[in-house]
Amino acid sequence: MKALFIGHTYVDITFVTDHIPEGDEKTVARDYAVAFGGNAVTAAFACAKLGIVPDLLSTVADDWLGRMFMDMALAYRIPVHARKVARSSLSFIMPNDGKRAIVRCRDDAYLHPFPMLNLDGCELLHLDGHQGDASIAYARLARERGMLVSLDGGGVRSNTLELLPFVDVAIVSERFCEQLDRTAEGTLDLLREKGVKVGGVTQGERGLLWYEGEAPARRLAALQVPEERVIDTNGAGDLFHGAYVYARLSRPQQSWDFCFRFARAASAYGVQFLGNEARLPRVDDVFATAKAAGDVLPQT
Repeated sequence: MKALFIGHTYVDITFVTDHIPEGDEKTVARDYAVAFGGNAVTAAFACAKLGIVPDLLSTVADDWLGRMFMDMALAYRIPVHARKVARSSLSFIMPNDGKRAIVRCRDDAYLHPFPMLNLDGCELLHLDGHQGDASIAYARLARERGMLVSLDGGGVRSNTLELLPFVDVAIVSERFCEQLDRTAEGTLDLLREKGVKVGGVTQGERGLLWYEGEAPARRLAALQVPEERVIDTNGAGDLFHGAYVYARLSRPQQSWDFCFRFARAASAYGVQFLGNEARLPRVDDVFATAKAAGDVLPQT
């Protein structure tokens, strides 16, 4: 195993409609997509599509949606270490004007303890905060083994503050900052205090505010995608995480600036497609997207 991702599995149903029905009304969507979902899960699929297939420790139910998800993982050759739940989780997503509305149906009542895996040869652990018991246990083990630990801080969870001292790279959302009642700058200060070596806050159209080590925070501007080409922004952050993990593993000699620029281009590519599977880029798609936006990335 090269990398291990830990998260919660969703099946995402994304639909585009001009009108949400009310009461006894019906309507027909203009388009739809069905794909895998979940923060670390989507990041794992992105990393696999780019060329490094990670292992995935995630929730799986013994129902038809769970079997469909396992078929999706098989298509990408992702080894899934299932933590059983009674029912699959669903997300209903409606993109609209660069934003998205989401209804989630989640089962996180785990029927068994998390499995203990052999981490020999594993270089990186990526977490999204779900499965808090597994996250903290594997983060501690990763730190003991000198593995890089990455966190997708999409939201503050019950043990996030306990987890942060074991995290090397934490990229969090504006929602994360709001939940802590901190500014982006204040959140970066917190990450530094917790010992996070590379930290950042994603800020949508304003890009990424981030730091490395003791250096002052700096801003990586977002790549501009023409408004008419933005189809679906859901999952763009998950794609960002999967892409910087891939960049770090595939090009360890490159800087974090390169990794985040690579991930930025991957996200800019992804928002032009509907649904998580359609948005996954190949490596050449990422370089082409960056070049079209005026950012020529070194390819070695």
